[in-house]
Amino acid sequence: MELETALEAVRGRGGAEGLERVLGRYNEKNRATFKFDPADEDKRKKLCEGILNILEKDTKTSCRVACLEALRILSRDKKVLVPVTTKENMQILMRLAKLDMTEDSLEDVSNFPVIVEALKCLCNIVFNSAIAQKLSLELNLAAMLCNLLKKCKDQQFVDAIKCFDLRLLFLLSLLHTEIRSQLHHELQGLQVLTQALESSFSIRWTDKYKAAEEHDGSPLSLQETDCAIEALKALFNVTLDSWNVHSENESHQFRYMAAILRHCLLTVGPTEDKTEELHSNAINLLSNIPVSCLDVLINPSTQEETVLKYNGMNMDAIQVLLDFMEKRIDKGSSYREGLTPVLSLLTECCRAHRNIRKFIKAQVLPPLRDVSNRPEVGTTVRNKLVRLMTHVDLGVKQIAAEFLFVLCKERVDNLLKYTGYGNAAGLLAARGLLAGGRGDHWYSDDEDTDTEEYKSAKPNINLITGHVEEPMPNPMDEMTEEQKEYEAMKLVNMFDKLSRDEVIKPMGVRTDGTMTPLEETICQYQTNEQDSSDSD
Repeated sequence: MELETALEAVRGRGGAEGLERVLGRYNEKNRATFKFDPADEDKRKKLCEGILNILEKDTKTSCRVACLEALRILSRDKKVLVPVTTKENMQILMRLAKLDMTEDSLEDVSNFPVIVEALKCLCNIVFNSAIAQKLSLELNLAAMLCNLLKKCKDQQFVDAIKCFDLRLLFLLSLLHTEIRSQLHHELQGLQVLTQALESSFSIRWTDKYKAAEEHDGSPLSLQETDCAIEALKALFNVTLDSWNVHSENESHQFRYMAAILRHCLLTVGPTEDKTEELHSNAINLLSNIPVSCLDVLINPSTQEETVLKYNGMNMDAIQVLLDFMEKRIDKGSSYREGLTPVLSLLTECCRAHRNIRKFIKAQVLPPLRDVSNRPEVGTTVRNKLVRLMTHVDLGVKQIAAEFLFVLCKERVDNLLKYTGYGNAAGLLAARGLLAGGRGDHWYSDDEDTDTEEYKSAKPNINLITGHVEEPMPNPMDEMTEEQKEYEAMKLVNMFDKLSRDEVIKPMGVRTDGTMTPLEETICQYQTNEQDSSDSD
């Protein structure tokens, strides 16, 4: 009924005031509607066409807002976007959103609701229509969005405009690699988006890459948090291929960004969920920044600062990353999306920055004292990470094992001390280190950190399980030699059957530490023996 009434209104029956009133009722009723009746598809298409015809004309602001709200609701349905996604109609919405290449400032505050609603419509349309995505390239939409962001820089009351401008830039850079490249190399997108991110925080710089610490600062508002999150998401897309820094200017840009992200990690949002979302997106972006530029996360600490220090360096941001990692582990779900980014970031930071590695190791892998329990049993961060080393998700267990391996300076004996051979076998097999040794990366030598308690217990530790086990009675003590031989042959036959049925595949270890079928290992051993006897 409301749909038909709205159609009648856009056809001109009832005047502008009647149209505004009817669309207001339609919008109120369908505000939370995301699934539409397929039987009314043609009517909704006609309503879209009628609304765009009205928006093309000069109507009062409140009527435009009502029309754009209705179009935003209708644009949630992909099937009705055919009449909307023409070049002319896209240009109508871009004009209402003040998307142009002029330098005119945003002075008319009363027109801001129209700009916001037009941007919301464009977000829905670009997201739901492949045609609109192609038109956005043709109409140079990304350049106009960057220009609008610059206009928002020194304006008040523009947070909503900036937020949806950033969201649209995020969508465009997500859906089009060409726009991603254009933003990075032609439109100074990195600089524009970084400035937009910085403006969401009240940062007071005390040095080149150092922001003033405000430990009792008030939380961000919801609008500021949303703007920061949208800027972080857009920057993530633009910096996807930024592992290698080729110029001093790029290095400065990434260090400046990392300094802002450090401030972001130390900032809280209006709610706990919003804070976690903000920090999650900051961590994703930090993962794209060249690791050589992440030294700004641990600026030297001054005496006046009451912060967490290690070797004279400020470790507040690293502690936030560790707390975030443990919180994600404790959630117990969505490890691949929620946990692997922060684990990957911490691994690379530890590999490249000695102070970060030593600080994290002191918390995650402190010197062992009590080795009566298995490494995976308990509530410490070490216990939780060791449990992840045998997780069913291959990506999760690989990055958890890699993180612990780097904390151990990629030394097999150190890793086995903290995890046990059974938990580490997967990583060692993948890295060709089953025979021991160390990884390829070079680390500085640290002094021995074994405690007296560990040294005294070490001879009794089971290397497979990684803990001291209670002495178990030997079941063979009560057997005769004939019984032992019978049990041994029984075991051989069982393994033979499993092998023939291809349930298991016996493996051996090559001299280089990699695994290979047992037959190949035996052949290689026999060849080596033959070569040795020939030389004699």
